[in-house]
Amino acid sequence: MKRLVISIAGLALIGLAVFWMVTRPRPLDPQVLAALAPGDAVRGEQVFWASGCASCHAAPEATGDDKLLLGGGQRFASPFGTFLAPNISPDATHGIGGWTMPEFANAVMRGISPEGAHYYPAFPYTSYMRAEPQDIADLKAFMDGLPTVATPSQPHEVGFPFNIRRSLGGWKFLFAKPGWVMNGDMTAEVSRGRYLVEALGHCGECHTPRNALGGIIREAWLSGAPTADGKGKVPGIAPAQLNWSARDIAYYLETGFTPEFDSVGGHMASVVDNMAKLTAEDRAAIAAYLKALPES
Repeated sequence: MKRLVISIAGLALIGLAVFWMVTRPRPLDPQVLAALAPGDAVRGEQVFWASGCASCHAAPEATGDDKLLLGGGQRFASPFGTFLAPNISPDATHGIGGWTMPEFANAVMRGISPEGAHYYPAFPYTSYMRAEPQDIADLKAFMDGLPTVATPSQPHEVGFPFNIRRSLGGWKFLFAKPGWVMNGDMTAEVSRGRYLVEALGHCGECHTPRNALGGIIREAWLSGAPTADGKGKVPGIAPAQLNWSARDIAYYLETGFTPEFDSVGGHMASVVDNMAKLTAEDRAAIAAYLKALPES
């Protein structure tokens, strides 16, 4: 009996050690960050709109210049609880004004807080992890110049067991995959579109179905999915679900008007507002990528 107890205790310790190793935060290589050029705020503005930061972190129903007030507060219901967008304004007390460049990059690209805790994947770092680190440095330079908002971030409404942050390391181990979805030879335009769709624009986070644990099902990439609150459906934008021409797609991203003379609505209206601020070449690249996806 004593041997059995010792064996069980040993196995438990081994299991705990494995869990601790698998779920530990994995930050970016410090040498990669040290090699970056100083952030360019002008370039960073384009990264800001392409990444959709204001769509989630501005106040609900914000319009115009108020979309640059990133005090958070929007609520996002999901099967795992309700997530509240935090304050990411440059406010040093309630926002991220005191963050260093490594802290900012690790938050955006690895989902790790300055304190070393895992962020929930409601923050789409699983897409941003494919971004170029220099783009993230440029993004920080732009965001550092935005207005401060002295509004405290609100806690997420997430119950047990999803409130165990450490377990998110296991979720990342399973589902946070840095590789591209589309691979193989492609034109420079399609490659740029891939970067905008799969990395900065994080389109797959909403337009791709997820498994029971919330991991994206890559085999059904951009084929449409239930909304996070389960009350609606996000349409598919892969070729099998969307037969618009590349010109139609680019025009929609600029104006919000469909080929059927309908207009954009819901959360996509905010996305179009962001896309309209990009260059015509970038919108064309997004369209070219979507048209280049496999039919199946």
